[in-house]
Amino acid sequence: MEAIRQNIENEHLIGLEEVAAHLDVSKDTIRVWIKKGTIPYKKVGRQYKFRLSEVNEWVDSGQSADADK
Repeated sequence: MEAIRQNIENEHLIGLEEVAAHLDVSKDTIRVWIKKGTIPYKKVGRQYKFRLSEVNEWVDSGQSADADK
């Protein structure tokens, strides 16, 4: 379990533009999901950052299907 947590903590963070491209949605859609608190993100200064593994888990869990409701 500790090894998994260390891998997640060491994982490269991606920006809003990259996560939007990865999910094939607009940057505005990502911003809406951030405001609703539906997509997992970190705030670094004034920027939003994402761990790709957390975003993929969010999609795989089916929670992303409810993001626009």
